[in-house]
Amino acid sequence: MCVSKFARTNKNINMETEIKYPLPPFTMETALQKVQMAEDAWNSKDPKKVAQAYTIDSEWRNRTLFINGRKEIEAFLTEKWKKEKNYKLKKELWGFRENRIAVRFEYEYQIENGEWFRAYGNELWEFDKNGLMQKRFASINDLAIETEDRKFT
Repeated sequence: MCVSKFARTNKNINMETEIKYPLPPFTMETALQKVQMAEDAWNSKDPKKVAQAYTIDSEWRNRTLFINGRKEIEAFLTEKWKKEKNYKLKKELWGFRENRIAVRFEYEYQIENGEWFRAYGNELWEFDKNGLMQKRFASINDLAIETEDRKFT
């Protein structure tokens, strides 16, 4: 993960600016990098690590939820991974231009009673000039699966 932080002084105010490489505008290579970095971070199941890829005031739509900012992202992911055990995700680049990336994904998880699910979805991502995701819109559908039908073991 390439995260760089540096302090900048502006009229005696110390502001910290974060940069997450690669930066937009994206090429095929850098868009693929962003997607792989996101997949790796989400598969870590570390809410704090995942939230650091987003702007402080990032806007999300996740299914029917609207989530705003890193603190809400972190809280949402903490609860998500308490319920979704054995979570494993695969993301695929679908398209990109300038500072936007479209992703197709699927993931599997198990709930407390032992049932398995596979979630399918699409995400639309928008990045700021420093490479942090400022908008994430996700459409997701869940499908109950049998243990023997799992793809991600």
